[in-house]
Amino acid sequence: MQKTCPCGTGATYDACCGPLLAHTAQAGSPEQLMRSRYTAHVTGDADHLYRTWHPRTRPDDIALDPTTRWTGLEILRAEGDTVEFVATSESGRMHEVSRFEQRAGRWVYVDGDVS
Repeated sequence: MQKTCPCGTGATYDACCGPLLAHTAQAGSPEQLMRSRYTAHVTGDADHLYRTWHPRTRPDDIALDPTTRWTGLEILRAEGDTVEFVATSESGRMHEVSRFEQRAGRWVYVDGDVS
């Protein structure tokens, strides 16, 4: 049995975020990229986060906290180049409105407002 993707779509990992994290597919929308970035946090894939972050705004080093256990993702709104979401972990929740941009035909994360 294939495991369900952590991003919350209900699809299997291999049919959802897996190809994006494996570099065999590109996100077709900001929401799809945001979901794959959440999955990268869940799976500890800092390389995917680095590759999908706009070079103008990304940090030099992306260090993930291995003790953070992400438990869920809820997309509140996805319109144009923004995605509003709530990501929950065992220690709390993060509410963010993220901005994305197309760069050379690929969606990338630019920045976000966390509340």
